[in-house]
Amino acid sequence: MQLHSINTGLFKLDGGAMFGVVPKTLWSKTNPADENNLITLAMRCLLIEDEGKLILVDTGIGNKQSEKFFSRYFLHGEDSLEKSLNKLGFHVDDLTDIFLTHLHFDHVGGSVVLKDEKLVPTFKNAIYWTNEQHWNWAVHPNEREKASFLKENILPLQESGQLQFVHPTDASFTGNISVLFANGHTDAMMLPKINYKNKTLVYMADLLPTVGHIPLPYIPAYDMFPLKSLAEKAAFLEEAADQNYILFIEHDPEMECCTVKKTEKGIRLNETFRLDEI
Repeated sequence: MQLHSINTGLFKLDGGAMFGVVPKTLWSKTNPADENNLITLAMRCLLIEDEGKLILVDTGIGNKQSEKFFSRYFLHGEDSLEKSLNKLGFHVDDLTDIFLTHLHFDHVGGSVVLKDEKLVPTFKNAIYWTNEQHWNWAVHPNEREKASFLKENILPLQESGQLQFVHPTDASFTGNISVLFANGHTDAMMLPKINYKNKTLVYMADLLPTVGHIPLPYIPAYDMFPLKSLAEKAAFLEEAADQNYILFIEHDPEMECCTVKKTEKGIRLNETFRLDEI
């Protein structure tokens, strides 16, 4: 098995929204804001070579939306999904599986492209994986979350016949990848748990968006069920500290991976490092 970090670019979101009830005087120490109270976030995906498969976890925001849409999120940086794949010697047609942690636009947008004035899957030879519970949640969104579930990112996957569902009762994806489910950020978000070099690595998606979110109360206002997020996060971080899990961080602009440890103040950051340093 080989793992590769895939950088798809940077964007900005409101810092207060990203940290919920936590005061700016605290969260700005790890995630400094600009003059508009926006913080920089990564859209870091994970490429997995395993068992003859080439699996991509999440796809970033993509490039098919309007200029007006992108202007709200201040996209910047030199990286893109396709450029990052090409640097590793891969083409979009090489991908066999696309594992979508959830269907918010900054995680699924790169799954679909506009080609000849038609929306089609970016990865024509790949199976796209979500789960039925989350799919139903996304295609029939509530008013609070509907701006994150864009039909143009989602429906072409089903229309192409390339969409399949992970079954919650079957926790294995491949022999080296199992699936954890979390329901606080959105309904039935999936986190890949990977056996890698005799270690356990977990792709954190939005259960832990940045290293700055490690303290338990640091929960985004974007989460649909914050008390559920709190319970899920507390249980997971306790296990991660006990088992020395490696946490792969999707949205931190600087830190790719970290471990956590128990302290008198609770679970806190232990070490940070790049994926290629494992």
